[in-house]
Amino acid sequence: MENKIPKIIKADGKAEDFNKEKLLQSLIKSGASAHTGELIAKHIEGEVAEGMSTTQIYSHAFTLLKKFERPTAIRYSLKRAIMDLGPTGFPFEGFIAEIFKSKGYKVLTDQHIMGNCVEHEVDVVAYNENKLIMCEAKFHNEPGSRSDLKVALYVKARFEDLSGKEFTDYGAPRKLNEGWLITNTKFTNTAIQYGMCNGLHMVGWNYPFKGNLQNMIEDAGLHPVTCLKTLSQSNIKTLISQNVVLCKTLFEKKELLDNLGLSQTEKDEVITEISLL
Repeated sequence: MENKIPKIIKADGKAEDFNKEKLLQSLIKSGASAHTGELIAKHIEGEVAEGMSTTQIYSHAFTLLKKFERPTAIRYSLKRAIMDLGPTGFPFEGFIAEIFKSKGYKVLTDQHIMGNCVEHEVDVVAYNENKLIMCEAKFHNEPGSRSDLKVALYVKARFEDLSGKEFTDYGAPRKLNEGWLITNTKFTNTAIQYGMCNGLHMVGWNYPFKGNLQNMIEDAGLHPVTCLKTLSQSNIKTLISQNVVLCKTLFEKKELLDNLGLSQTEKDEVITEISLL
């Protein structure tokens, strides 16, 4: 008698058949070797039960991956680490700002900018001598949340009101070149369809296929402090309250660890974990 494929519960509450191949590909995409990925996926296939959540499966896979390939395990936890920047969303704006800085832009956050009709609060403004970008950073701290058509519509309307005006506060008198919508999760299909039709520059966790948020983070080497397993949650909250959101910042300014009450051994472990990234 053929074994029945167990139904698992996705982050959005929907049930679907457990798919070993899907799990394997997510592990490999994170950088795990095909051999390690196959071992983990096969192990979980033998343990997955009806009604188990994808979060439970992810957690189990991460635990196994740590035993085999710790640097890869850290990358595999990246999406959750971005969500853990919340709940306010302000650290996410700062994180996006750092990505633009790594690309050579000058950056300002939380800007109040007068459009043609009304004033707008713009999360991130990035500019260099050639381009002026204004960005809406849409943060979700719940797995399964998506930025839908309504979000794309209001962001597009905001940038339309800002278009055509000449701004003098960003290096030189210039007009807005690009309006971006960046989210740490996914877009709905209708949001993507609308954005493509209307020229809205959209970046999500897995969209577009190349140049998505995960690509941008890994290409820039900008992992959030919430990736670190050698720091307690209270330590991480302290750092974020001090606007320290990047592992890179801790690596370059190791004295920031002095205020966390860590022993020298503990501080060395944190630096070692950052080095693995």
